[in-house]
Amino acid sequence: MDKKYPIGEVAKMTRSTVKTIRYYDEIGLLKPTDYTEGGHRLYSADDIWRLELVTTLRYLDFGIDEIYQLMAGELTVEKALAWQIESLETQANTIANMIAILRQAEAHGDDSLRYIHDLVNARKVNAEKRRQFITAKVEEAHLFEGVLSEWRDPLLYYFNKFVVDHPKTSAKQAAAWQELQELLNDPQFIADLKRVELLFARIVQQPRYNAATWGNKLKHIQERLNHAWKNKCAAGSKEVQSIVEDMAVLYANSDPLDPDEDFFRYFVEYFESTQTKHLERCNTLCAIISPQYHQLYKGNLLLYQGIQWRLRQK
Repeated sequence: MDKKYPIGEVAKMTRSTVKTIRYYDEIGLLKPTDYTEGGHRLYSADDIWRLELVTTLRYLDFGIDEIYQLMAGELTVEKALAWQIESLETQANTIANMIAILRQAEAHGDDSLRYIHDLVNARKVNAEKRRQFITAKVEEAHLFEGVLSEWRDPLLYYFNKFVVDHPKTSAKQAAAWQELQELLNDPQFIADLKRVELLFARIVQQPRYNAATWGNKLKHIQERLNHAWKNKCAAGSKEVQSIVEDMAVLYANSDPLDPDEDFFRYFVEYFESTQTKHLERCNTLCAIISPQYHQLYKGNLLLYQGIQWRLRQK
């Protein structure tokens, strides 16, 4: 059990490649247990098991980020499996949709390519129509009732930028948008959104900034969160905790806060309220439509973990 294996032998044992194993080391997914005197990687039996697990998860189309979080204990197996099942279901629906288009086109003989072009274009929805749909749903559900009009754009900024205005160039993205429309017609989804909005309103009270300034400050914080997430910063790191403090000042509209401030507990409650089945499905669909939205969600997850870490230090 204490035997160590060189990278070439590990690649053969796991039917992987040396290049792939080196890449996993570089991104911190699978570090070797030891090195030879010459600096060559050596892997233990446990390392090989982890590599085989990574290979299995990659076969099931798990992303590198999800695998990293699973290995680090930052993501539960239950939630990871649920996310992956949802993603694969969307892919299955997409494939079924494409097969239906091709079968219809098949019957048109020599004119089938033109028919495919016309049929696909007929199913696409441009950004203006998507905005009209979202505006109508917001008004119909009274989601921003009591919220000043100048605050609506900042609150919907990232959803509009990454989802509504994102060019949908693939069948998978188009299918995700179609399902997102259906979700917005679900009364339970709207009820979940309203509950989140109430918690959000409890956090943000009497803002010290106007809407435009508040939005710009939030963009800067989100950029820092994305940077911290990409660099795999820990929740308790100096970088993440600095973001936590700045976010608290922005939302709570006060001077730097004490760790016991109610804001942190309110924010945890707010974030956890977004973990319903319908809201998580919405996040999954938005991530399919836009990789940038996926990064945004991961950054906010890191913020949540950073606040949890701070609360545990009391």
